[in-house]
Amino acid sequence: MDTADSTSASGPQAPVRTRKRAARRTQSASMADVARLAGVSSQTVSRVSNGYAGVHEETRQQVLAAMRELGYRPNSAARALKRGEFRTIGVITFGLSTTGNVRTLDAIATSAAHEGYAVTLLPVAVPTQDEVLGAFSRLGELAVDAVIVILEVHLLDAVALSLPPHIQVVVADSDAGDCYTVVDTDQAGGTRAAVRYLLDLGHRTVWHLAGPEKSFAAQRRADAWRAELTEAGRATPPLVRGDWSAESGYRAGLELADQKDCTAVFAANDQMALGLLRALHERGRYVPDDVSVIGFDDIPEAGSFLPPLTTVHQDFAEVGRRCVEGVLRKMRQDAQEHGTTLVPTQLVVRDSTAAPRAPLEGQ
Repeated sequence: MDTADSTSASGPQAPVRTRKRAARRTQSASMADVARLAGVSSQTVSRVSNGYAGVHEETRQQVLAAMRELGYRPNSAARALKRGEFRTIGVITFGLSTTGNVRTLDAIATSAAHEGYAVTLLPVAVPTQDEVLGAFSRLGELAVDAVIVILEVHLLDAVALSLPPHIQVVVADSDAGDCYTVVDTDQAGGTRAAVRYLLDLGHRTVWHLAGPEKSFAAQRRADAWRAELTEAGRATPPLVRGDWSAESGYRAGLELADQKDCTAVFAANDQMALGLLRALHERGRYVPDDVSVIGFDDIPEAGSFLPPLTTVHQDFAEVGRRCVEGVLRKMRQDAQEHGTTLVPTQLVVRDSTAAPRAPLEGQ
């Protein structure tokens, strides 16, 4: 008899409590259901769902356990309508192959998550205004509260460019301060420090391996290189241009290696500097004995180059943090601020730079 009773309890005649729990799991649970099971208020459940601070950890775990048992999932769309925001930031960018874009995007995502926001990436396949316009138009179809743009300024000046209502914008790495809120590293200051350091070592002048012609960062660094040499009363050598890649740096390096009066080169990024080091080595020009080399970015591998690369450090984490901080401030204040915030750079001296092998004429 005991055996029969035990068997029937696991079938259709299961205890009422077991049947109720099973029913709760199969039905759509509400916030009120979670509150009842956890023994807390619906407001507490809401605070836990939204990740707000101020909930005791034991209570938080109790609420989360109730959510798991009931299979409760917060309705983010409903919460967004109620709050008037989606807690999501869109990021429009072209290309994730460059060091700056990748590290800036990583910093933006990290900073956004710290503020309780998600990031939606809108990649621009080809750097044309039509592609940029398409990315901006897609913002109207996505649940985003604001957008951070990592693009060259010439792609942002289309007359037809428009944003969905109430979308705030911050632009990273661009010369668009009169029209947008911009966050950028101090490109000019970092370049001037690099050139000045080489001149102070005793080099008569500094050659420049520049980035692509349409790049804002490349142009800003080239202008600062030229200005620093002019102010120092030094001759300005012909500019040699690459495309940010190590391969283009190698090709340019073969050209520079044949310039026997070239004793110092400032490369617009570390990847091109890497190719330059290879080309100089193959042509028998030793670094830094024959030629000093400085890069820009301070990528994680820069200290492992042969020789370890002197370079200009960019604080991408701070750029990302300030982009998120700026766009959230504009959202909360509904502000239409413009202008540029510059994040300082720092010259990191390693073994790829030294005084010229012998005193030069005119020194």
